[in-house]
Amino acid sequence: MSVHKSIPHDSGTGHVTGTARYTDDMPLPANAVHLAFGLSQNAHGDLTSVDLSAVRAAKGVITVLTADDLPFENDVSPSAHDEPLLATGMVHYIGQPIFLVVADSHLNARKAARLGKIVYADKPALLTIDDAISADSRFEKPLEFRIGEPESVLEAAPRQISGQFEIGGQEHFYLEGQASFAVPSEGDIIVHSSTQHPTEIQHKVAAALGVSYNAVRVEVRRMGGGFGGKESQGNALAVACAVVAQLLQLPAKMRYDRDDDMIITGKRHEFRIAYCAGFDNTGKLQSVMFEHHVRCGWALDLSIPVGDRAMLHADNAYYLPNASILSHRMRTNTQSNTAYRGFGGPQGIVGIERVMDHIAHELGLDPLDVRKANFYETGGDQKTPYHMDVIDSISTELVAELEATSDYTKRRAEIAEYNANSAILKRGIALTPVKFGISFTLTHLNQAGALVHVYSDGSVHLNHGGTEMGQGLNIKIAQVAAEVFGLDVSAIKITATDTGKVPNTSATAASSGTDLNGMACKAACETIKARLVEFAKSQWEGEVSFANGKVSIGTRTMTFGELAGAAYAGRIQLSATGFYKTPKIKWDRMAGKGRPFLYFSYGAAVTEVVIDTLTGENRILRADILHDAGASLNPALDIGQIEGAYVQGAGWLTMEELVWNDKGSLLSHAPSTYKIPACSDTPEIFNVALWDGENQENTIYRSKAVGEPPFSLGISAYLALSDAISACGDAYTDIDAPATCERILQAADRLRGQQW
Repeated sequence: MSVHKSIPHDSGTGHVTGTARYTDDMPLPANAVHLAFGLSQNAHGDLTSVDLSAVRAAKGVITVLTADDLPFENDVSPSAHDEPLLATGMVHYIGQPIFLVVADSHLNARKAARLGKIVYADKPALLTIDDAISADSRFEKPLEFRIGEPESVLEAAPRQISGQFEIGGQEHFYLEGQASFAVPSEGDIIVHSSTQHPTEIQHKVAAALGVSYNAVRVEVRRMGGGFGGKESQGNALAVACAVVAQLLQLPAKMRYDRDDDMIITGKRHEFRIAYCAGFDNTGKLQSVMFEHHVRCGWALDLSIPVGDRAMLHADNAYYLPNASILSHRMRTNTQSNTAYRGFGGPQGIVGIERVMDHIAHELGLDPLDVRKANFYETGGDQKTPYHMDVIDSISTELVAELEATSDYTKRRAEIAEYNANSAILKRGIALTPVKFGISFTLTHLNQAGALVHVYSDGSVHLNHGGTEMGQGLNIKIAQVAAEVFGLDVSAIKITATDTGKVPNTSATAASSGTDLNGMACKAACETIKARLVEFAKSQWEGEVSFANGKVSIGTRTMTFGELAGAAYAGRIQLSATGFYKTPKIKWDRMAGKGRPFLYFSYGAAVTEVVIDTLTGENRILRADILHDAGASLNPALDIGQIEGAYVQGAGWLTMEELVWNDKGSLLSHAPSTYKIPACSDTPEIFNVALWDGENQENTIYRSKAVGEPPFSLGISAYLALSDAISACGDAYTDIDAPATCERILQAADRLRGQQW
């Protein structure tokens, strides 16, 4: 068996030895040119004068392009055609590209791009959610999902709470920055791009060049991380390279330096969440009402589905019989926020988890008891606020197991005793669940294709529409192919994702990479296998089976390669395409009703922390995680994804702080000013286990997606910090995210009656 086994990542050795090739590692022809953008230094204004004479005269500069020089469509937006490659008369944020420098080296292009002399006529810049609310600056009218009678039930509830808090954004900080390389080829363009969405690159490049899609081929071997930041943000580089390659008939390359990358590209969306809830004396929710204000940035990008997914996860693992979730998508003069691991889901989950903690404080209960009182029923058919039946809930059983294996009850008692005897250091603990919906909310994206060749020696060549960004997608797909053919994984070769081999692909996003592409691969392999079986039966008598690299036909046994060679000699087609579309999906976003997800992934985490109440410094002492990956295709890879997701989620809510000044300039635009979790920030005790179960839905070998769901396990670190702060006083801990040292100290001082 090749699936349900811990097989090493196919590029693992290359990753650690430095031999894995990324876009920036590709050897360049001697005549290649290098590109850099000249960026706006104004958050909002008209371009009254653009003097590029010094740029054109700079060392190594070959040419300089503005919007007027672009041959066809000037757009790199993934959605609303509202994001020009180069600014046209007006700028909308600090960092917006205005002109494009083409030079003989990367360094010369960057230096020259700093020499533009641009005069702006200032316009009012909306930088914050409050600014956007005051100006009524939004992308669409407010959207509401609702169920039951939340207003009247809230008013009649025995107990009520209300509150509001801010959730900061997050920089993707992929280790490999944005990069692209285009080569003209006899009227066609070949684009190598570090992107999660090769087909979108193909479409944007074709529109920019005025050609059909078949004249553009996009290839992606691997990325050094993506996390959603390479779903749409790579469009600008690829289009710029393609336009220059066509114009000069020379290879063209562009990559962002880290500072430029952080200044130009979008982040995780910031949220303001207001809530009010009605509940009984056991903590069971009767009504909850949320209002989300989402800071989207200057262009639409993917803000609509991100905001929607936040609404779709406002219930998390809890049954909300009466609920309203109202969402506002606010437009500001900042980077256009974009996809990020979880795609809005984590923001929605934080909201309801904050409510659970607030209720527990109000009633003097353990927050875990309040959570358990509100879980969706196991085996029930309770409806979500968007009217989808939840029939696969395992939260009660999963959380009970984690509660026992982590010694949660004993440790909570020990922490209470510790805090009573420690004046300065305080500990906290939190156990939080996750229920995460799997599928694209835009229904047509739930499809995938694959191309499989079996060669006459029995080796297998495979292409699929997903992209490898370090998550191990390719090895999982190889395991699927090996399982169908009864081969060792070493017999399967997966090469670069290529729009010339598998067309019309969806982005590798929404945790759907393995679900979609694995099923498409399986379909293609089974088509070939069926042909081999039919051929074998036509030549020899007996039933046919495949295992361990061999084929048994009645009493006869041969290698898979021998059968493939015989089939080739018998003129049997040994190549096939496979296709898969996710079943059961039906969603009406305007009505807020339907089934946007095929299934849910579940998990839970216990985090224990300690804080210094005199400085706000803090540390994660221990994390225990139990996560549902269904019948895992590759347990080792899935555990690795869970570990990384937890740390990244905890980083978002505890230390990763984006800071802009009052002019709209991003101040935290480099590793020196933006703090991400380091190895020393991971818990000393870090226990991760997989839930022993399989998917109720017929997914690829009954596995479950594992890319995004465990990110929200990091919420337990944020709430554990809140729990530790609560030991400083009697009031409810009101702390925004990220819970930085400064915010922790401020919150502790507020509870102690000290004002800043």
